[in-house]
Amino acid sequence: MNFINRHIADDGSALTLVNSQSPIADEGKWPVRYDSVELVVICADIVTILFAGFLSALLSPGGPAQAGLIQAFGYAAAAAVCLVYILKGRGLYRPTELLVLRSQVRGICLTWILLHVLAATVEMLDDNPSFFRGAGLLFAVLGLASLIVQRCVARKLLIKCFSGRRFARTSLVLITDQPPSSHAGLSETLAVLGYCVKGRFDLPAMGSDPGSRKQLSSRVIEHIRNSEVDKIVLEANPARWADLRAFISDLRVLPFPIMFVPVGAASELLRHPARSLGSAACVEIQPGPLTAIERASKRTIDIIGAGLALTVLAPFLAIAAVAIRLDSPGPILFKQRRCGFNGRIFSIRKFRTMHVLEDGSVIAQATPLDQRVTRVGKWLRRTSFDELPQLLNVLEGNMSLVGPRPHALAHDGQFDKLVRKYAFRRRVRPGLTGWAQIHGCRGPTPTATMVERRVEYDLWYIDNWSLRLDLAILLRTPLEVLRGRNAY
Repeated sequence: MNFINRHIADDGSALTLVNSQSPIADEGKWPVRYDSVELVVICADIVTILFAGFLSALLSPGGPAQAGLIQAFGYAAAAAVCLVYILKGRGLYRPTELLVLRSQVRGICLTWILLHVLAATVEMLDDNPSFFRGAGLLFAVLGLASLIVQRCVARKLLIKCFSGRRFARTSLVLITDQPPSSHAGLSETLAVLGYCVKGRFDLPAMGSDPGSRKQLSSRVIEHIRNSEVDKIVLEANPARWADLRAFISDLRVLPFPIMFVPVGAASELLRHPARSLGSAACVEIQPGPLTAIERASKRTIDIIGAGLALTVLAPFLAIAAVAIRLDSPGPILFKQRRCGFNGRIFSIRKFRTMHVLEDGSVIAQATPLDQRVTRVGKWLRRTSFDELPQLLNVLEGNMSLVGPRPHALAHDGQFDKLVRKYAFRRRVRPGLTGWAQIHGCRGPTPTATMVERRVEYDLWYIDNWSLRLDLAILLRTPLEVLRGRNAY
């Protein structure tokens, strides 16, 4: 798989590489090197934010005199520094990350909104008139819109640079222990990024005498000093690191960066982000599905949303409780054990809709015209009103407003055996509604195909989570309830 095909466009189509022999491959070079892309985008972000602050001060209701151009500039500069610091820490300025528009927009929106919420909180404690109270809201809107537009433009320019090989040339020397036939992938990547190989040297066999290493390092140093080279790339098997370390030590007299490209299994490890574990170096094989900021944002929405919903729906919940009590003997609420986040067991709350209270090792799924369902229960199940007591589970922290729907423990064991990735759903809190539910995946799951379909939707939701996606699911859920698909 080539370099570009590992970075798929948001519409699902792969970016097309231009053949190195085509005329466009060497025409229209841009004065930007691949290594400088991150710095260029950071500078563009700072200029964009400063301009948005200046423009918002000019367009504020009281004019620039009231907003204060100096205050606007200071506020915008602080916002720019904070945004750049956070986005850089999350790796969102890497050129390959700039190609993924969805993650860029999500990262910018979350960071920008968080910064302005914090600023608004601080301003509320200040009695003096301020920029935020005057032009700050306009700045928040203009700044966010400008950053998103700028990212769209940057992505289009990067695609042209990658596909047309228009990055400014960077010369390098390649030192390798691999045969020339194995260099197709690396050579293609280097060509796409604008690197031009000005010399190739073969490393001596592992365990060779120090004299051959010294001869090679002398040849490399002499060649580089007589050539215009910007970088040294060392491609080798990490198993021979002891030999490589001595060779790299010889090259330290050169004022150029040395890049190491491992071959074999180590190359896959280095695709994961580096982390520190005390004094030990490590790589993060599997990141959490949500960052700390994302978890806090989602939990905040859960608490606010569940609290408001319980307040607004309280009269209707009371009517449903009375109807259940009058319709058939038994408790109003039905509790059943479910498997939640990280496999933790919790008791889910539902309005009782059946004459039986099943929570054992064998639970029969509901069917059309099921005799266990009460008269009131039929209406509650069809409208999903029986699920609303789970708002209490949301407040307790066992569930979220949006997430994969939890199943009874008896069914969980069956589904785990049917679908290999079923347990991956437990990487987030289960939800009151979910991506699968608004796509018609409601009701029983009698076949493995139906279970697999739900799991696919749930895993897509986890991999593509955003506050905007949660909001879209919440807004579409009532429409799906009205359609009444597979609800009985």
